[in-house]
Amino acid sequence: MLECGMLERDKRALRRGSNILIKQLVVDELLIQSLQADDILTESMAESIMAEQTSQKRSWRLLLLLPKRGPRAFSSFCSALRETEQQHLYDLLTQSPEKDGKDMPVEIIQPEEEPEGNTGRLVMPTAEKKRERCVDSSLPFPTQEEIAAKRGRTHEAMEFSLDADSPINTPVLPCTPDFYLSRCHQSYKMNSSPRGLALVISNVTFDPCAAPDLDPRKGGEVDDEVLRKVFTELDYLVTVHRDLTAQNMRSCIENFCSQPDHRTVDSCVVCLLSHGVDGAIYGTDGQLLQLDWVFKSFDNAHCPLLQNKPKVFFIQACRGEEMDCGVEQIDGPARTCSPCCEQLDAGREGQGDAHCRQRGDIGRPRIKLPQRSDMICGFASLKGTAAMRNTKRGSWFIQELNTALRLQARDTHLSDIMVQVNRRIKEREGYAPGTAHHRCKEMSEFTSSLCKDLYLFPKYQPQY
Repeated sequence: MLECGMLERDKRALRRGSNILIKQLVVDELLIQSLQADDILTESMAESIMAEQTSQKRSWRLLLLLPKRGPRAFSSFCSALRETEQQHLYDLLTQSPEKDGKDMPVEIIQPEEEPEGNTGRLVMPTAEKKRERCVDSSLPFPTQEEIAAKRGRTHEAMEFSLDADSPINTPVLPCTPDFYLSRCHQSYKMNSSPRGLALVISNVTFDPCAAPDLDPRKGGEVDDEVLRKVFTELDYLVTVHRDLTAQNMRSCIENFCSQPDHRTVDSCVVCLLSHGVDGAIYGTDGQLLQLDWVFKSFDNAHCPLLQNKPKVFFIQACRGEEMDCGVEQIDGPARTCSPCCEQLDAGREGQGDAHCRQRGDIGRPRIKLPQRSDMICGFASLKGTAAMRNTKRGSWFIQELNTALRLQARDTHLSDIMVQVNRRIKEREGYAPGTAHHRCKEMSEFTSSLCKDLYLFPKYQPQY
């Protein structure tokens, strides 16, 4: 039971910053879990906050609860802001008040539903509006991206993103020995150290002569660093290659498949990040690498060292140029809020090299395997549609994958993690007023030929 309410000075700090907090605070699972770990929020409180449909409503509900959760609630909230890399809000709350010692008479205001596209507008005094406008004017506007390969750049298409909006880097939560023992017999063997080899190919800059229609994938460098960090923490040996031609991607994958270390590890991961079309991704030279060739390279015939072992693929690329504008939910809220503007990843049609290899097994009769099995592949977008990427935070798909792996891998198998990623992607919405892609949507998907549950059992090492 909490001792008493929040200290008066801390309440004043929350009141002073309430309007900025409601507009800019990112209330995600990491922040909520941090407050739960400090016993500031109960499970039911956390569920009620995350059940809200918009970011502003989640912030509002949290700010209503905090003053009632005891003298430690303020310091715990400030620590959670730093952990979730919302340093600008931490500074807002911990800075000294006005020199005259007088606080602005501002109360926490509930976002109200408004018709005609004004959902989530904050109702505040005129003086507060002026103060907020002054604060917001200093926020950075990073360089824009093009929507499609040949579409002109406009000032209105400029992307809005907060410096503090960066991928989460909370440590991967560890699996407990009890959980491992309860699941290990029904799932893929996953206790080698390292768990496996991981390959990340990230094409960010394209040859302006060979591929003039393929713009730099600003934010792509964030994605490959995010993947390197999370899979390293998941105990994979990660190799990152950036800006490869189609032929160099092919050679890189062939070399990776032939690594003898695959014999002694329990899995492998392959992440391909580039511009793309349905069924293929671009090299920096504008040539296409067919994904079917990639999968075939890891099948049971061509990569025998990985037979019966899970092979995990993540493809961050467009699968066409169609932009998903979304449809209105009949019984849903009038609008949803998105904390920042998200932009399209370019893509174009093209023909790629469909070169395939064939290999026959020679020897005494053995148990047969299907040509291709034990694979799972996550795609950033649906067939024919474009994928979304933020120039500062990276792509939607990699952001959500990183978050889900860090928070859920300890007790959730990979197929269910991918379902959670799909759910989070479904909720996201582009924010770019005045442009064709305002309120654009994305839908990720995954395919699977896994034959068991795939638990990564992070940070668990069996005792022999």
